[in-house]
Amino acid sequence: MIGSFATAADAAVLIGIVLLEAIVLYVGYGAAEEALAEPIVKRITNV
Repeated sequence: MIGSFATAADAAVLIGIVLLEAIVLYVGYGAAEEALAEPIVKRITNV
């Protein structure tokens, strides 16, 4: 019983870490897109 609780707790921690990583990447990519998208598109289209 205790071993299964530890396994469940480990799984919950891992899920939390993966979720946090996904949030950080989402915010980071959003910030990068906001900062870099327009200059890159302008350079590609030579506007």
